[in-house]
Amino acid sequence: MICDICGKEGAKLRKVTRSYGKGKKLLLIENVPVISCPQCGESYLTAETLHEIERIKLHRKNFATERPVPIADFV
Repeated sequence: MICDICGKEGAKLRKVTRSYGKGKKLLLIENVPVISCPQCGESYLTAETLHEIERIKLHRKNFATERPVPIADFV
């Protein structure tokens, strides 16, 4: 895959978990496709992915399931 930032070959598609909001409005979205380039070190989301994230956030009640999440504080 060619990187949209530097134009070099070698960009890879990774799946990550992203968090949006905080407190009671916190939403975690798993398996978000992110393009990472080892040549320039940049990571970015495509326009299609950004639109889908906005759709999920807008209709979160249709997509989200409640799960308990353990939280640790880095001290």
